[in-house]
Amino acid sequence: MFGIAPGLGIDLGTSNIAIYMRGRGIVLREPCVVAVNKETGEVLAVGEDARQMLGRTPANVLASRPLHDGVVADFTVAHKMLSYLFAKVCGRRLAKPLAVVSVPSDATSVERRAVLEAATAAGAKRAIPLEGCVAAAIGAGLPVTGATGSMMVTIGGGVTDIAVISLGGIVVSDCLRLGGEKMDEVLVRHLRRAHNLMIGERSAEELKIAIGSAWPLDEEREMAVRGRDMVTGLPKTMQINSAEVREALSEAVGPIVDRIRALLENTPPELAADIIDRGITLAGGGALLRGIDQRIAHHTQVPVRVAEDPMSCVAIGAGQYLDVMKSLPKPRETTWRMEA
Repeated sequence: MFGIAPGLGIDLGTSNIAIYMRGRGIVLREPCVVAVNKETGEVLAVGEDARQMLGRTPANVLASRPLHDGVVADFTVAHKMLSYLFAKVCGRRLAKPLAVVSVPSDATSVERRAVLEAATAAGAKRAIPLEGCVAAAIGAGLPVTGATGSMMVTIGGGVTDIAVISLGGIVVSDCLRLGGEKMDEVLVRHLRRAHNLMIGERSAEELKIAIGSAWPLDEEREMAVRGRDMVTGLPKTMQINSAEVREALSEAVGPIVDRIRALLENTPPELAADIIDRGITLAGGGALLRGIDQRIAHHTQVPVRVAEDPMSCVAIGAGQYLDVMKSLPKPRETTWRMEA
């Protein structure tokens, strides 16, 4: 149907980008960061190499994330990043890829168009938008085309998508413009306010991954955190325990749990009964936060499970969508057409 063009499923996230190629699986997973020379516009590094430069670049180099809250914030940089990644994945000799790109469920037509134009300008033969929660549900192996209800929660870097899916479409959904990056921000703010310790976002992410949790741990942990003392201006190291980190993270985790509960209250009764039987499935990097499944289950009284490969669900589902698209409703790109 699509000739020899390789089919790609792209999880274009705020923090990370993952690309799935039909027949090969996940072929790329990189931080969604680009380092650019501000004077010449030249791309100096993409992905992990660029992430290492965050907060460490000279005045003429800018390391930044071209996506914000799951949508394109800097079209030029996003285009250059995708061009580099497409060339890395597909090579120069293969046909232009057909790309299915994830977008937040509440993305406007303008935001969708920006994502698709960035993908086509980067070299895609055609780009199809797909709601991230639907892609995650397909990638997690949920029966999205059946008449039973499935609840999917995808906690990404900048966006948390919550949806009840049945018969291949979204019945009810909600989208919060917060995720893993918000968790990092609240940790930075907490340490500054409580301990006069200034740390960067990379250090906050490392703290979250190492000892962060959303539910009490069987054995609490501690970690040495290095930063700058805001009083003396000198380097400072202090021990932070997991209970304190958990309390700080509640500022970001609490709204997610509240919105899941609210969506369950607005779910049609028949589908709510299916969800009670099948449970809620979590995907995205935020699903790896310790105990977040237990916290959601406690507050909703519904079983919660983390997908087998939560970091890859969206990319895998976007790639597999090409195989099941005939049995699913047409994506929202039918509401407008890109100019030739």
